[in-house]
Amino acid sequence: MITKFNTSALAAAVSAALCANAWAVDPQSVKLADGLNFTPTLEVSERYDDNFRAVEENEESSWITRISPTFILGAEGRKSAYALTYRADSDIFHSSHSDDNTDHHLTADAGFEFDARNRAKLNAGYHKVEETASVDQNVENDKYTTSNVGGVYTYGAKTARTQIDFGANYEELRYQNGQHLNADKERDTTALSSTLYYAVAPKTRALVEARHTEYDYVSNDRLNSNNIALLGGLTWDATAKTSGTVKIGGEKKRFDDSSIDDQSGSMWEVGTTWKPRTYSTFDLKTRRALDEGDNGASAIQSQSTTLSWKHEWLERLSSEVSYTHSDQEYQDIDRDDKIDTFGLGLTYEMRRWLDVGLGYKYSENDSSAVGESYERNIYSVSFTASL
Repeated sequence: MITKFNTSALAAAVSAALCANAWAVDPQSVKLADGLNFTPTLEVSERYDDNFRAVEENEESSWITRISPTFILGAEGRKSAYALTYRADSDIFHSSHSDDNTDHHLTADAGFEFDARNRAKLNAGYHKVEETASVDQNVENDKYTTSNVGGVYTYGAKTARTQIDFGANYEELRYQNGQHLNADKERDTTALSSTLYYAVAPKTRALVEARHTEYDYVSNDRLNSNNIALLGGLTWDATAKTSGTVKIGGEKKRFDDSSIDDQSGSMWEVGTTWKPRTYSTFDLKTRRALDEGDNGASAIQSQSTTLSWKHEWLERLSSEVSYTHSDQEYQDIDRDDKIDTFGLGLTYEMRRWLDVGLGYKYSENDSSAVGESYERNIYSVSFTASL
């Protein structure tokens, strides 16, 4: 028996990734043809940001209006599914119109089930972004694009004891700033991975994963490097109350330039969900890895932990509370950033097609580098509508 791909679930996953605030709204699709659906949504929000450049001194504040339309075109066949998603985030800074900008996000996803043992998922994306919270904001906001294409091939029946994934992804990062600002950060990234799963219980699988990532800088050749990582762990969906994936191991970063010391260390990725009640969900995510360097650092040893709680108080009223702590150790320079972020959101479903949200977010960066610490408060109200 061939299991059909669920296009709406695929599209919803893409939409949720781009619109973290949407939770209760239930968008309806327009049927264009057999197996072809179009799903539009619109989010309009007003927020007050008391430090939108995320700086220690000379903070700037503003009311900011955001208009975010999302359009999803989904198609579904007997053994395949496709989703094309476009989202625009247009920000209007009422106290600084020179910072008005529109971000564009375009993604394409496809899934195929060739037979019981062979499956594949493909993805591609293009993102054009402008950031006001950037280190060069005194000169010009960071303006960049990322484009990527990748996929995962899976061999092994879903009921088989053993399965294996082969993944690949290619990404380009380019900046559009004038006077070659940020040109030293432009790079091409090629990533390969393989994951072997072995069932140790009906709903629990052990895993071993190997990764190889190559970073090729366009002009800053001295930072060319490759990362090798080996991880082991478990993934489970044992009961209706708990699910998750734990990967623990190590990684090593080797630079082509012999004058830069190689980096190595422990690495982990953990994501778990606990649902003590159908209307209450706790999520824990933690990660440790070597990220690409910035501001003169050859690399950044990053470690972060996020705990969130979503709860439906009434049929139409829900809330979300989250806390994140991250530690960024800059390699080869004297800088260590400790960032704490607290978020609180309340969503009321006025209609099936209309949500009203209230939100608050507090961020604090305690940096050892002079002039890099800051505090930031964001207050927001949002309206999310669909058909």
